Amino acid sequence: MKCTSCVCMKGSLLLAMNLNRRLTSSNNRPREDSWLKSLFVRKVDPRKDAHSNLLAKKETSSLYKLQFHNVKPECLDAYNKICQEVLPKIHEDKHYPCTLVGTWNTWYGEQDQAVHLWRYEGGYPALTEVMNKLRENQEFVSFRKARSDMLLSRKNQLLLEFSFWNEPVPRSGPNIYELRSYQLRPGTMIEWGNYWARAIRFRQDGNEAVGGFFSQIGQLYMVHHLWAYKDLQTREDIRNAAWHKHGWEELVYYTVPLIQEMESRIMIPLKTSPLQ
Repeated sequence: MKCTSCVCMKGSLLLAMNLNRRLTSSNNRPREDSWLKSLFVRKVDPRKDAHSNLLAKKETSSLYKLQFHNVKPECLDAYNKICQEVLPKIHEDKHYPCTLVGTWNTWYGEQDQAVHLWRYEGGYPALTEVMNKLRENQEFVSFRKARSDMLLSRKNQLLLEFSFWNEPVPRSGPNIYELRSYQLRPGTMIEWGNYWARAIRFRQDGNEAVGGFFSQIGQLYMVHHLWAYKDLQTREDIRNAAWHKHGWEELVYYTVPLIQEMESRIMIPLKTSPLQ
């Protein structure tokens, strides 16, 4: 006959071992559990304002236009030439409430591509004013006609700037520029902004942060981060250094599940670009 006390002790021991195994397993998988949860739709607090009003700079009413022009390979030099002749005139003319922030050719990424970034001081009314005035500008009308014969395709987006990013201002060169574009999952823009409001402090040491924007018209739930580097090796060194800063890896860990697609362009500024 088995001792009753022995059976009880074995039962208690097995129960304790099972409980310890479950606790150990649970402790080893907190990040995995949180990552899995992040793949699904999270509970979002009801909001009484558009995300553009929550994330954009309050002290300015600037609207940005980002243009992508895919140029016929044989026409790229001629395209750059007429852009450098006409676009600075609009930028410098006080008659137009707009500023050419930067103009580039894509070096790595989609080839034979031109990228232009404009700022409209005064938002949508300024954009409408510039469009109406340019229709009466015969030099610009001729420029657009000549330009259209050189293009394979073009698209644009209207953007607002994140409140926690630097204001894009002219800088001397030479620099290369990286435009990192993120297609986010719908409904995650606020979450992205909350994480990057903290993440941006890890990327300010080398003054590489130029500007951060999110789309309003065009392809929606798009985010664009613009960076400047001395060269590709400097870019590599700066990006690697971020991983040695406590907290950076956690912010990357939680923002990755918010992304559907992402793209990186390395760009070279044209001679007339305010961002050199």
